[in-house]
Order: sequence, then C-alpha cells, then structure tokens
Amino acid sequence: MDKLEIKGAWNEVKGKIKQAYGDLTDDDLTYKEGQDHEMLGKLQQKTGKGREELVKWINSL
Repeated sequence: MDKLEIKGAWNEVKGKIKQAYGDLTDDDLTYKEGQDHEMLGKLQQKTGKGREELVKWINSL
C-alpha cells in the first residue's frame, strides 16, 4: 500500500468517524504519522469510550 492509498483509507475512516460523532472537527481528526496516540486520546475525550473499544471500532469501519 503506497502513501496515496493510506491517505485515502484514512480519509474514508475519518469521514465515518465524523458521521458518527458530528461534534468532532477536522482538527480533532488530523492524523500525522506518529501521532495516533494523541488522536485516540482526543477521540476518548470526545466520545467517552476506552482506547481498546475505539481501536476495535475504528478497525471495524
């Protein structure tokens, strides 16, 4: 998978997350390599869900 495919896949997941939680902004979901923990922390704060639950949910998208 090249960078373009990875970026496209991330944009698709980001769109699905925003559909499920409309109060999340693009800034909340901005993903840069190495910052996945920060992104999960923001998702935890906004959704009130645990890390493991969010990882399973994101993987199911």
